[in-house]
Amino acid sequence: MIDWIRNLVNANEPATGELDSDLIQELRRSLRGCEALYVEGSQVCADSCPELLTDGPEKFSELMIDLHRGLMIKIFIEVAQCDQEWHAAERSAALVLLKHVWSIDVDREQIEEGLSKASELAEALHWESLLGPFVRLPPLREQRTALLTYVTRVANIIAKIDGTINPDERTALEAIFGAVKRVLKQKNPAESMTIESSGTSSSAQTMSAVAQIKPKRKRSQKADGPEEEVSKKESETLPKKTREQMLQEATGELKTLIGLRSVKDDLSQLINFLEVQKERKKHNLPKTQVSLHTVFQGNPGTGKTTVARILGKALGGLGIVVKGHTVETDRSGLVAKFAGQTGPRVNERVDEALDGVLFVDEAYSLVSEQGDDQFGHEAVQALLKRMEDDRHRLVVIVAGYPARMQEMLQTNPGLSSRFQRTLSFPDYTTDELVEIFDGMCRRDHYVLSEAARKALQSTFEALIQEKDEHFGNARLARNLFENAVRRLANRVISVTPLTREMLITLQAEDIQFGDDD
Repeated sequence: MIDWIRNLVNANEPATGELDSDLIQELRRSLRGCEALYVEGSQVCADSCPELLTDGPEKFSELMIDLHRGLMIKIFIEVAQCDQEWHAAERSAALVLLKHVWSIDVDREQIEEGLSKASELAEALHWESLLGPFVRLPPLREQRTALLTYVTRVANIIAKIDGTINPDERTALEAIFGAVKRVLKQKNPAESMTIESSGTSSSAQTMSAVAQIKPKRKRSQKADGPEEEVSKKESETLPKKTREQMLQEATGELKTLIGLRSVKDDLSQLINFLEVQKERKKHNLPKTQVSLHTVFQGNPGTGKTTVARILGKALGGLGIVVKGHTVETDRSGLVAKFAGQTGPRVNERVDEALDGVLFVDEAYSLVSEQGDDQFGHEAVQALLKRMEDDRHRLVVIVAGYPARMQEMLQTNPGLSSRFQRTLSFPDYTTDELVEIFDGMCRRDHYVLSEAARKALQSTFEALIQEKDEHFGNARLARNLFENAVRRLANRVISVTPLTREMLITLQAEDIQFGDDD
């Protein structure tokens, strides 16, 4: 194994015009983009579900950075060592990778040391651990497509950086894509959603070994100089967001939502009402009591979960609830398999959601029309009791298909009396779905050719004409985008030389609904 590393270190510098500088720049952008995905993900989880981070937000943030570094190292080693042959361009890619991991330039000696260690680490790092937070934590699941995009892009660039791609590299790419897709498609059991920094396989501990391979400092730098002072300041925990910032962030996110005009209007009016009530309290005027427990009714993919998170943040910003986080669950998170266990499970979920929002998706599954669901009935009764006992610390949102949610309220007077506010989420139009798809493209640095845009419009129009209550809406757009990205990768994998335009441009042939692999 060490021979191929030494061959890389001793590789000759590229001749003029031999190195594809555009691909090197795209590699840098992709590394930074993937890192931002992990860093921003840690911040989102710290804001929305801190109770799931058993070692605390700060440790989780450190873990996420480690996992990103480990992911990039594993991709690089899996692709680069597969054929045991090196080109000078691959040496440039290795320099970019190590600089990204260490945030400092390295020399030839350090390349050999760093890649030798990285080779050992790659074997110990597992895809399940490196990608795990995006499967196990609800706020991150919507970012799985973006994560797959970065993995695909980085792996392709490394394979093609030397201008050619051989059968061994093709096999390595297919193995990486297959492994990553299998992990990201996993469904998370509600019982194991918490994330422990010390318990996520060996990734965090293993990656700490990389940090021990410190790049040599220049002689002009002192160990106790300004660089260490800056590092120390950067590592200090930032102050938590003020309530005003939380409210501004929530209202800003609400305004940027695509479609949902009636929902946005209703929530804006509610926020305005609560702000006025807050001001009345300052003037010792009586408050108008209003129930905030709400029914969200709409078909899948209409933004119910996203709006629940925004509402939780807005209520936190207004001081209605202390934290403003949102705990997401469903029947599997509330109902146990054995008698006597459902009540404690409901209490666990409610305890996690105290001082924030409890969002129960597909809540109608808790209520049987025949009234013979003992465990579901137990869950509803336990939830109703906690809603009363903790009425000043808890907001509950139940969500699901419109007709089934109405049936649920009609069959249970206790629920109908507590949920007097209903928001209806309409299906998206063709233009709105195209706009959602466009947003995914911008986020992950893709563009649509003119022909692809027409194909996208036609595809959505056809799907809308055939839709039923199970129509996926934004989920359908996300699936179509993920399939398009995968088809692009399969389409360009054999093309050399690979340009940046090829990496980012979706063509009409990429816009097909359904998984063909």
